[in-house]
Amino acid sequence: MKDLEERYITIDGGRLYTIAQTVADASEKPTVVFLHEALGSTAQWKDFPEVLCGKLGINLFSYDRLGHGLSGTSDRKKDVTFMHYEAWTVLPDVLEQFQIRDPILWGHSDGGSIALLHASRFPTKALVSEAAHVFVETETLDGIKAAGPRKQFLTGRLGRYHGDKTEDLWNSWVDTWLDESFLEWNIEAELANINCPALIIQGEDDEYGTKEQVIRIARGIGKNAEVLMIPHCNHTPHRDAKEIVLTAAVDFLNKYV
Repeated sequence: MKDLEERYITIDGGRLYTIAQTVADASEKPTVVFLHEALGSTAQWKDFPEVLCGKLGINLFSYDRLGHGLSGTSDRKKDVTFMHYEAWTVLPDVLEQFQIRDPILWGHSDGGSIALLHASRFPTKALVSEAAHVFVETETLDGIKAAGPRKQFLTGRLGRYHGDKTEDLWNSWVDTWLDESFLEWNIEAELANINCPALIIQGEDDEYGTKEQVIRIARGIGKNAEVLMIPHCNHTPHRDAKEIVLTAAVDFLNKYV
């Protein structure tokens, strides 16, 4: 694998931070595109993308959505359509600029929902959905509310990744999901349009969603879906159960690389 290459591009009027790592014969290898969670960034994946892609011998690509990490801010206010916009407008533009065709998508939480939406409309070689949501559950809203009293502690930790964007990022996360209009958010109708193989991962102790999310995703995708529920695991399986996730993902993706 080559060294990680950092690059900024302009997307939707903002400055987007990206990283890429390619193998020697990159043109013949697929690329895994990592899509981070609601409060996430490329850096918060730690070494997971490099370890996974190193085991598979394939290319790696990741970026910070606008308002996150090392990317600039966005004037676009989040609403009930924000994940659709990321999946159907922003991500296709990013992939086009880097000439990434038929990607393997790996999305965590909001990133997982974005991956599912993208695959419902655009060519996708395979996808891994990790702790994704396709409808709003009481448990999701309760989990967000429960994080409120820990805001100062959590934003203190997030600040190392998001800098002076941290407060706005936190408020946007809370305000968007807890807005009354978001209660009707549901992307299940799009799942039937996903034709690629999909690995659906969730921790059994996920504090932001129940197994019903996984059941509906797998049911919506149909025969191409495989499910991995991980005991004693919370909302971030690639961190909380790293070796289990790596083993399962390598076994799954090896069939398509």
